[in-house]
Amino acid sequence: MGTRIELHRFGDGAPDALTLAQRAIEQVDDALTIHRPSPATALNEVLRGGGPAKIDDPILFDALVQIDDARATTEGLFDPAVDRRLVTSGWPQLRFDRHAATLACDAPVALDFGGFGKGYALDRAILALREAGVECALLSAGESSIAVIGAHPLGGAWSFTVPDPRNGADALVEVELIDEALSISSTLGVGVAAPERAAMLRPGRKEAIVAPRTAVVVDRSGAIAEMLSTALIVADDAAARRLHDGVRRMLFDLAPAAPIRMFA
Repeated sequence: MGTRIELHRFGDGAPDALTLAQRAIEQVDDALTIHRPSPATALNEVLRGGGPAKIDDPILFDALVQIDDARATTEGLFDPAVDRRLVTSGWPQLRFDRHAATLACDAPVALDFGGFGKGYALDRAILALREAGVECALLSAGESSIAVIGAHPLGGAWSFTVPDPRNGADALVEVELIDEALSISSTLGVGVAAPERAAMLRPGRKEAIVAPRTAVVVDRSGAIAEMLSTALIVADDAAARRLHDGVRRMLFDLAPAAPIRMFA
């Protein structure tokens, strides 16, 4: 993932719980990375050739199921198949047969699991920790994807301050989590440096989103939080208004000197 991962457990649980959580994250990275040979890169090679692909890797298959299931939730704005280099690319070009575990396409397509992978990896790690008997934990992937098990070890919710990416000393918002995940997406930083990433492209017109904005989403699922924060970043105003709720799904306009919570 190229991301610093931190895992903290508190209280009871199996002695090897953190090792199991780390292994779960590594398995997701091995399955979904597109930066070295993996099941995802093998899938992309077939899809770029326009052919149907058999999906043998269980993690890759489960990831595709979750992405497909979230299409309605994100109004199709999370699209790992959108690509400026491939004119007709996009999830609608794919035919996903869950029963046969195959993925076919009408035109060359390649998948980019950015905007999904970190949250999904944290979900798998959380599951591993729960199965190991852990009832209190904090997991962080690059500080933009966070998940917690239970309440804070000192009691009450886990409290997090989301900083203004233009000046880390200023806060955008504070959120509290119990058995939830937090995802932060922004056009500042890496988004500006790599505007061709699928997570920074608006499906349909494939416009690179460069306006200064940050999305903050809290959800029970890290994968859903990640997909929704990406969707908010690339949404036009009408779609963002529908996705935004001002409490668990927030979008901030960073163009003014003082951040504005959009559609508050």
